[in-house]
Amino acid sequence: MDHDALNTQIRKCLKQFGVTSQQEIERALEAALAKGSLQGDETLGVRMTLEVDGLELQHTITGELRLDGED
Repeated sequence: MDHDALNTQIRKCLKQFGVTSQQEIERALEAALAKGSLQGDETLGVRMTLEVDGLELQHTITGELRLDGED
């Protein structure tokens, strides 16, 4: 196994997931704001689970999205 090539492949995969996840979150937020189900000042819980076929791996990360922009 070529560790450098594997590292590159993992980074490409994570970049793709990150970009597409951001796009999906932005679309869903815009729709919820337009519909009035969100006001734009909420803090939303976020959970993301990573699974890899062929590996016994299930990794869940939790966090928050603060729509008011404050840290």
